[in-house]
Amino acid sequence: MSDPARIEILRAGERDAEALTRISFAAKRYWGYPERWIERWRETLTITPDFIRRNEVHASLLEGEPVGFYALTGEGSQIELEHLWVLPERMGVGIGRALFDHAVRRAASLNAEVLEIESDPNAEGFYRRMGATRVGEINYSIDGHRRTLPLLVVEIGNHRTA
Repeated sequence: MSDPARIEILRAGERDAEALTRISFAAKRYWGYPERWIERWRETLTITPDFIRRNEVHASLLEGEPVGFYALTGEGSQIELEHLWVLPERMGVGIGRALFDHAVRRAASLNAEVLEIESDPNAEGFYRRMGATRVGEINYSIDGHRRTLPLLVVEIGNHRTA
């Protein structure tokens, strides 16, 4: 079990791209998706040095090793939480909450009023516990299976961090 007090959250650097990519793939696989789906999501799950350079990417470190991260994209009054991933073996100990709260504070510092989230269905409960509200959904089909992605928002001024 991790002590959230020992977790640091720092701006990610280009050199972190490979480690962050490993985290996103491991976290997505945690939900038991077929490997062919994971391959179809490869581009989305891959964090490149250029992506890190162009966006707000912050990693949570435990004993100097990345165990989770988030990425904010866009600018202006609406910013998107494009990624928030935690290593499966580190889930459930407060890292996700710490990352989420940090992301909301960072979005506020960028003058965002709304944080938008296109959530994996398995993560919707987490985001709702963090104060997000469902405002819609995206429906699509993959290998004949209907997928519904919840669209959530957090009103920055109304969010309370832990």
